[in-house]
Amino acid sequence: MELIELEKFWSLINEKLQSWLETGIKHLPNLVVAILITIAFSLAARFAGKAIKKVLRRALESTQIADLLASIFKVCVMLAGIFVALDFLGLKGTVTSLLAGAGIIGLAIGFAFQDMTENLIAGIAMGIRKPFQIGDVIEADGVFGTVKTINLRNTLVETFFGQLEIVPNKILFRNILTNFSSTGVRRIEVPVGISYADDPEKAASVIVEEINRCEFVIKQDETAVFAESFGDSSINLLVWFWIKYPGETGFMQARHEAVVKIKQSLENADILIPFPIRTLDFGAKGGEKLNTMLSKKSPSESDQTSQEGKKGNNSDDNGELDDNGQE
Repeated sequence: MELIELEKFWSLINEKLQSWLETGIKHLPNLVVAILITIAFSLAARFAGKAIKKVLRRALESTQIADLLASIFKVCVMLAGIFVALDFLGLKGTVTSLLAGAGIIGLAIGFAFQDMTENLIAGIAMGIRKPFQIGDVIEADGVFGTVKTINLRNTLVETFFGQLEIVPNKILFRNILTNFSSTGVRRIEVPVGISYADDPEKAASVIVEEINRCEFVIKQDETAVFAESFGDSSINLLVWFWIKYPGETGFMQARHEAVVKIKQSLENADILIPFPIRTLDFGAKGGEKLNTMLSKKSPSESDQTSQEGKKGNNSDDNGELDDNGQE
């Protein structure tokens, strides 16, 4: 019995192997073609990936983003070759299953690494759009400083206090971003106050003339002074002028020189930059002047004053009698 069962077992294995061999021989040409297709797509992916990497490295500032995009393109080409080969072998169902599985896996990875994926996508998008470059001065979400490094997931910004901020790329991509270096110019605003006794037009003319003498000022026809408001002690003016933006240090230096020049020019023109002043006016609309109030005395105050005067006289007289008596 055992010998018969063993023979049946080997017979089934032989039949299965024979079936597989016949199927393999039947599909051998298709298999060879599928292998050739896979090899061709692999070679194409390799050469195309290298070419695209060179182009992207020239076009993009970040080599990491260029390498990543080139690798993604290479993998996509290779996967396309595999799917074409499987379809050529008549395995359409397998291709569909692989695509469905890849979609499910990608969805799961996206949920599991949502922040990382979002930062990565934002980094790629910024690498293509180039909202800023290394060395630019930017401000976004409360971070103000110079861009030092642009990575796939984050950007390193050195603040002007010497701190290194690691900013996720999704924050730079989502929020309003100000690039102070993109245009190469920047406007400086300097507030200054003058006395109410001085003429704002004269002060504006003096300031504009003095500011335009500075070497760092550009667009001199756009240098302007505006009377902004009435302050407690002064008429508040706002000075505008443009400079080539050399970075935050140069910006602050230009602002410093402008403040010094404005002060000197106003002093030379006898225009006062006042200290805080408080004026007490008792004669304004229904009030009474201070000297008038002091000159007026109530009857009781007058009687009291006269009585005090009489007492003083009596004491003087008594003093004289005493003196005479002693003599």
